[in-house]
Amino acid sequence: MIAGAEVFLDTNILIYAAQGGRVAPEKREIARRIILQGNYGTSGQVLAEFYSVAIRKGARPLTPETAAKWVRTLAKKPCQPIDPALVRAGIDLSQRYRISYWDAAIIAAAERLGARVVYSEDLNHGQTYGSVRVENPFLPA
Repeated sequence: MIAGAEVFLDTNILIYAAQGGRVAPEKREIARRIILQGNYGTSGQVLAEFYSVAIRKGARPLTPETAAKWVRTLAKKPCQPIDPALVRAGIDLSQRYRISYWDAAIIAAAERLGARVVYSEDLNHGQTYGSVRVENPFLPA
């Protein structure tokens, strides 16, 4: 098992931190605060999705070099690799909770890292999937 993290960050949190300034400055501030607090983890899936989205989408896509630098920095935190057991766990969670495989793989990776919370804008705020609770950090307190 990889050294754990209290919080697991979904891709959208990282995208807001890296390029949300023009379109969603308030979300960018929240996302950057989360990253600066530091006790988070990600997965190989999240880092790959981040790179792919960051260089292609948004008001101002990142250059491939800048996105790669972000990935190198983010990968210094606990990062769950994708392996066959994680894929199977994602499939099981997808079927159990009737969510997409990709969302379920996020949950599976978070569980593997020992995270109790997944910060995500895509999954249902407040819902618990197994041992992981989803929180949308952009909602009003």
